[in-house]
Parts: sequence; structure tokens; C-alpha cells
Amino acid sequence: MILSSGNFYKIDIILTTVSNVKVLVVMGSRSDSHIAEKVTAVLDEFGVEYDVEVASAHRNPKKVEELAGKDYDVFIAIAGLSAALPGVIASHTLKPVIGVPVSAKLGGIDALLSIAQLPPGVPVATVGIDNGKNAALLAVEILALRDENLRRKLEEYRERMRA
Repeated sequence: MILSSGNFYKIDIILTTVSNVKVLVVMGSRSDSHIAEKVTAVLDEFGVEYDVEVASAHRNPKKVEELAGKDYDVFIAIAGLSAALPGVIASHTLKPVIGVPVSAKLGGIDALLSIAQLPPGVPVATVGIDNGKNAALLAVEILALRDENLRRKLEEYRERMRA
């Protein structure tokens, strides 16, 4: 209660917990962790919060669907071989999904084509084979559209690249 000029006012305060985690990094297999490390190194550099999960689109599709339904701003999906993971995530969310093809077989060309050649209407941004760094940078660019601090960090990063 607050007292003002002899009057009492009741104020209800509602506390809500809001997660600051902005990016979900999903690996199709633990064997993709070397790519996830490239992603998280860049996200750490920019101070972007993230979670990392392992979920196979083929072996655990319900978990993938649950993850896609969570409140992240951007999803980064790392997958090799048939690389269905990015497309499956995209089919369950309206948020941006970035696919990282992994060079598990055929030099990663199979995974690259699986991610890049998704049917119209379910887009997934695709970066180069094993290029977790570019996936993270693209996620930062997407987040920087609404975050002035991230935009400044990105500008500084680009300036350092030019030097």
C-alpha cells in the first residue's frame, strides 16, 4: 500500500520471469559439437545468450517440435547427412531458422542441398558447410535489427575485419 495525502492506494505488483535467451543452437547429433563450438564462440563474443540442445529430427521428432515451440528469437540447426533438422524446426516455428550443413559424408554436399533446397513456403537460411561462425554472425545480424547495442558491436566487428 502507498499513502498519498492521507489516502491509501493499493498497488498490485505482478512479477514475471522473462528469459533473455535469444538463440537456440540445436545439433542433430553430439558428433556435431565441433560446429556448435564455433557458433557459441561467436555468440559469446557478442554477449548473446543461447541454449544448446541435441535433438535428431529422425530419432526424436517430438523433442524437435517441442524445442521449435519455445520462445527463442533465432534457431540455429546443425545437421549432416540428410540434414532434415533445420526444415523440421522451420515447419514448427515462424522464427528465423539458420541451417548449418555438416561434412559428415560426401563432403557435406548432401547436407547442404538438403537444407538449401527446401520446398517453397518453409524457408531456412543456409550457410556454408561446417560454417558455424557465419551462422552465429547471421543470428547476431537478425537480433541487431531490434537491439542497438548488438548493432554497435556488429559495426565494431566489421571495422576490425577491415583493418
